[in-house]
Order: sequence, then C-alpha cells, then structure tokens
Amino acid sequence: MTTDGAGPLRIGVLGAARIAERAIAVPARDTGSRLVAIAARDPARAEAFARAHGVERVLASYADVLADPDVEVVYNPLPNALHGPWNLAAVAAGKHVLSEKPFASNAEEAAEVRDAARAAGVTVVEDFHHVYHPVVRRLLDLVDDGELGDVVHVDATIAMLPPADGDPRWSFELAGGALMDLGCYGLHALRSLAPWTGGEPEPEAARAGQRAGAPGVDEWLDADLRFPSGATATVRCSMVHPDRDFSLRVVGTRGEASAPAFVEPNRDDRVLVRTAAGERTEHLGTRSSYTYQLEAFAAAVRGGPPVPTGPDDAVATMTLVDRCYLLAGLPPRPRAVLEPPAAGA
Repeated sequence: MTTDGAGPLRIGVLGAARIAERAIAVPARDTGSRLVAIAARDPARAEAFARAHGVERVLASYADVLADPDVEVVYNPLPNALHGPWNLAAVAAGKHVLSEKPFASNAEEAAEVRDAARAAGVTVVEDFHHVYHPVVRRLLDLVDDGELGDVVHVDATIAMLPPADGDPRWSFELAGGALMDLGCYGLHALRSLAPWTGGEPEPEAARAGQRAGAPGVDEWLDADLRFPSGATATVRCSMVHPDRDFSLRVVGTRGEASAPAFVEPNRDDRVLVRTAAGERTEHLGTRSSYTYQLEAFAAAVRGGPPVPTGPDDAVATMTLVDRCYLLAGLPPRPRAVLEPPAAGA
C-alpha cells in the first residue's frame, strides 16, 4: 500500500471518460489533491485530459497506472463491466479505490471486490456522491427529527435523454441498462432510509422495457419495494425519457419532503417541505457533491471515519439490482473477464 498518511491524495485515473472531469478532476482541484497519472485506450484523449486538468503524467496502460508507486488512489470510471475487474486489480496492487457506480456487474462480483479490499486493508468506495451532499443529508434529517412523521412512501425517479446508439450503456456485455446506470441511485436512496423504516427495502415487483436489438438491456425499469415497517417505495429509471428527472420524494404521516435533483444538487439545491404548518423551500448549496465525497474519501484514507458508501454498502445495493432484474424477467449482468493488459489498454 502506498499511503503515507499525510499530504494530498495522489490519484491515478483509468480512462478519460466524460464523467471524469466533474467526478474527479474538479474535486481534486477543489480539495488540493494531485492527479498523478492517467492512461486511456486513446492516448490522444489521455493527453488532452492531462493538459486540461493538470495531470502530472500520461502512462501507456491502465496496468502502468496501478504499478506507479506514486499513485495511492485509483479512480475507475471505465464502462460498467470493467468496474469489477479493474477494482480487483487496483486492490491487488495495494491501491485505494474510488469506483464509479455500479460497483461491479453483479452482486457476486461486488462481494469478491469487498472481500479482496478487506483482506488488503485498503479503502474502496462506490461513487454514490449524492450521499455526501447537504441536500440528501437534510432529507434524512427531516425524517430523523420527526417533522414528517413516520415514513409511508418513497418515490425515486432517475431519468434522462437517450444516449447515442453506440453508447456502452446499451451493451449487455458491458453491463449496461437503465437500472445499472440510473436506477441504482434510486435503490441506494431507499436503502439510506433503512434506520427509520425497520430495515432494508425488499423488492416485490418490477417491470422493464428492453432495447430493440439489445436483448437483456433495459431502456426503462420500474420497481416496487416494501420496507419492514410497511412503508412502500417505487423506483423509476429510464434512459429514453424526454427530459432529465433525478427527483426523490419522502412521504410521511405528518408531511412530505422532496429534492427535485437529489443526484445533481449542483444543478438544483432545493429541498421542498410540506406539512400542516405550511410549505417552505430550503436551499442547501450548489457546491459539488463530488467534492464533498472526495473530502470524505481522503479523510478515510488518512485514518479518519469510514465512508458510508464502502464495499458492504455496494454489495447490498448490487444485490437489490440483481433481484429487481430477475423480477422484471431480465438477467443480471454478466461479469467480464479482464484480459492481460496490452499497451494502451
């Protein structure tokens, strides 16, 4: 393990994915972390990313990033099917890992990463960045302080415009699908309410629409769940929606609260509260949820409190994902086998 216990995080980046700018480059700048190295399948993209974001060096392959002794943290924004294999490879190299969601292709693979991280003594985090933002924390506080009463129902909608036809999110082999890419946010949000609903939600039914020409890949999926307390929940996710909708609503016996953009609080930081006392709007700040997350991750790596989105949490979410797929009549995503790395791989 390369952690020295002090100084800024030293981060290596696998690939130059679109998400990497806002998920790691901007938070690294905001927190004073170092982007030490990057590699990408397209060296030109890696070079461009390095120039734009001050990455110290461009390496020939992902394996070279893992082998770099100056890299202590690996950020993995690769296509979904490559999260599990490269998370395992990074853990084997003694690196801490910040993995894009979904954590792995399925729950079995997620458990393998969890067990490997535990054995290696490294910190591994799934990128459910919204958990760290005051918007989501405020929703949970409203439940905890009793203002909303007992939780009765929760609605989570995570929907977006369609990706391009050749996008990896439309590939079954690359672990694509609306539930993998979007619905996992909703399932995780429901799981966050477990302390006030008697425990984890249980899926009861699910429906999905498959992508034409892509068997097994869900364009949209709706799931109905129930908490041990009797509270119900619905998660709706879609990659063929006419607009962007990343909303969360919690209904209680005394009132309700909602966040119109709980996954993107930088875009809309409102929490809307309605009770018998009236209606109000609270603004919680548009600072990036990814920056809050990187601060918490850095603190954990440096010996501070553990993060709430670690490997145990990831396995629980992936288990729900797999169960929802089965209820919808679709198979969980297959795991990918990592080939021996080649130059630029």
